[in-house]
Amino acid sequence: QLQASGGGLVQAGGSLRLSCSASERTFSNYVVGWFRQAPGLEREFVAAIRWSGGTTDYADSVRGRFTISKDIAKNTVYLQMNSLAAEDTAVYYCGVTRVVYSSWSKSNFYYYWGQGTQVTVSS
Repeated sequence: QLQASGGGLVQAGGSLRLSCSASERTFSNYVVGWFRQAPGLEREFVAAIRWSGGTTDYADSVRGRFTISKDIAKNTVYLQMNSLAAEDTAVYYCGVTRVVYSSWSKSNFYYYWGQGTQVTVSS
């Protein structure tokens, strides 16, 4: 199972850092992705990173504001979120996949989802 943490309430323009860790496995040979889901909406892709090599990808809506990174020693993936806006409010989930780069944004290819962490941005 994956554990997502770090969410909270922040004012618009503020920052948060989310963490995704795995208690019973390593991320080796996986791609770790962050998705978010707002009430009434579908789960949408935010960012992903290949554990081996560090290739990353971002949704256009967060590119330049969010940064995904990894800490090999801690077996943890981070999502640094800056310049947060009200539209970033959602439950954020992390998951893993082994699909090719072109499919990283498709949530149905991910598994071992964490429980999600709530991010609320007040305007």
